[in-house]
Amino acid sequence: MLNPGTRLGSYEILSALGAGGMGEVYRARDSKLGRDVAIKILPEQFVADGERVARFEREAQLLAALNHPHIGTIYGLEQSDATRFLVLELLRRRPQRRTRSF
Repeated sequence: MLNPGTRLGSYEILSALGAGGMGEVYRARDSKLGRDVAIKILPEQFVADGERVARFEREAQLLAALNHPHIGTIYGLEQSDATRFLVLELLRRRPQRRTRSF
């Protein structure tokens, strides 16, 4: 888990957003372009696993081919030291509409 203030290249980690089987996702600040982004990090235990790295790279390629309002645009596949990560558009969640029950 990365702490707020950790830097990955030009990105500063602001907060954790979630974690799953293929990575941890963080809100980060892109200091070059002055915008908030989502950063998905390949966990350390998978960095030396060629198959996991290949899956992570295929995920990046698949995301790059998609264009949908509910899927964040991928800005890049990057590496800082031994950390591999995806830089994605940070999607803002809209409040869910409440439906009336009669």
